[in-house]
Amino acid sequence: AQGSYTDTWDSLCEHPTPKWYEKGKFGIFIHWGVYSVPAFGNEWYPRNMYVKGSKENLHHTEKYGTLDKFGYKDFIPQFKAEKFDPKEWAALFKEAGAKFVVPVAEHHDGFQMYASDLCRWNAAEMGPKRDITGELTDAVRAEGIRMGLYYSGLIDWQYANDPIFEDDDLFGTASPTFEYADYSYKQMMELVDTYKPSAVSYTHLRAHETGRNL
Repeated sequence: AQGSYTDTWDSLCEHPTPKWYEKGKFGIFIHWGVYSVPAFGNEWYPRNMYVKGSKENLHHTEKYGTLDKFGYKDFIPQFKAEKFDPKEWAALFKEAGAKFVVPVAEHHDGFQMYASDLCRWNAAEMGPKRDITGELTDAVRAEGIRMGLYYSGLIDWQYANDPIFEDDDLFGTASPTFEYADYSYKQMMELVDTYKPSAVSYTHLRAHETGRNL
C-alpha cells in the first residue's frame, strides 16, 4: 500500500523497463532438468509421456516399460549433473557476450533446480544433491552478468487425479485450488528472497491458455 505500485495491471504497466535490459540485446535462456535424462522430444516430456498414444508415450513404454512401473519421478536418481561446472558455464556466457542469463528454476515437472524449504522434490535433496540455481547464480554474477530466473507453475496439475499419481506428492501438491495458488506464490517468494534475481519470468497454466507470459 505504501509502495510505488498497486496490484493492478494498469499500475504494474507503469513500471519502466530497466535500462540494462533495454541495452542487453543478447541473453541466454536455459532449459535443463530431469527431462534431460530421457532427452526425447523436448522439455514437455513429463507431460506428454502420460498422453496415451503420443510419440513420448510410445517411446517411454518401449524403452522404460509401463508407466505404473517406471514413472517420471524414476528419472530423478539418474539426473546427477556430475559434469556441471557453473564457473565454466559462466565464462562461456561471458565470452559469448551475454548480458543476462535466465535458467529454469522450476519447470512444469515440478522439480526444483534449487534448494527449497517448501518441497522435498528439489536438486539439493535429490538427483544432483546440489543447489544448481544457487551455484550458477554466484558464477554468473562473478562474471558481471545479470541473473534472472524462470518459474513455471505445475502446468500438469490436471494429472494429479490420475491413478498413477495417487501416492505421488510430486504431482499431488498441484491442483486448481487456492492451496495450489498459495503454494505457487510461496515458491516465487522463496526464489526472489533467496536469489534476488534481476528479472523473473513466471508462467502457469492460465497464462498458457490466454497466451500471456506473466
